[in-house]
Amino acid sequence: MSFKDYSRRLSGKIRTKDANSSLAYYLTFIAGAINAGGFLAIGQYTSHMSGIVSGMADSLALWNWTIVLSGLGAFMAFTAGAGSTAIIINWARHSYLRSEYALPILLEAMMLILFGALDGMQWYYDWLWTSVTVAVLCYIMGLQNAIITKMSHSEFRTTHVTGMVTDIGIELGKLFYWNPNKNDPKKPIVRGDRVKLKLLSKLVLLFFLGGVTGAFGFKHLGFTFTMGLASILVLISSAPILDDLHAAKVLFLQRRHPENGLDEGDNRPE
Repeated sequence: MSFKDYSRRLSGKIRTKDANSSLAYYLTFIAGAINAGGFLAIGQYTSHMSGIVSGMADSLALWNWTIVLSGLGAFMAFTAGAGSTAIIINWARHSYLRSEYALPILLEAMMLILFGALDGMQWYYDWLWTSVTVAVLCYIMGLQNAIITKMSHSEFRTTHVTGMVTDIGIELGKLFYWNPNKNDPKKPIVRGDRVKLKLLSKLVLLFFLGGVTGAFGFKHLGFTFTMGLASILVLISSAPILDDLHAAKVLFLQRRHPENGLDEGDNRPE
């Protein structure tokens, strides 16, 4: 399989369970790295909203409006990221593009580059730098979580472990459940989904390994480490986007020079 074919398999319009799982592995590892690296950068995890919303509630009870407003900004950024994914995917579908999933992945790469660039900017107020950085990270997490959610039809997530661990516990409970009356048609047999259990276990492990990698990367390389993560996302999303660019170019030339015609194979990706 060529690199272009592999990229199309990961982020192309045509989806399979294997392709969804493979993409989820990459995105989960990257989410773990961003989450750990973000903690080293700003002292706050940004991959899940549970802690942020709980912190807002506690701070409201203590009348600490600074943390409440900061948490609200993070919440809104995460929501905006998820909403951006939905807008991009639905627009791409209505435009008959091959890159409906590749485009938000590329946007995530661009936001990661922005996150890395924030470290080199001069800020008059430290709190403003922290707020903007948190917003960018939460936007990235919401963006990515929505990508795999839409792609897998809500089968799994990539940016937080709570849901995955819950599903692992459910499948383990089903796996070790003893069916006393296997021949009774009124009592359906309870069986654990070993394939799903294996997938979820891999995702949790990759999130952890991504966190370790991100912690070491940000500690020794700083914000430039994000360039490596962004490069992975660019490569993953490249082929479907290049296919759409090629198709747009062919259509443009056909409309500009209709007398030349269009060969049947001209609009096919290489």
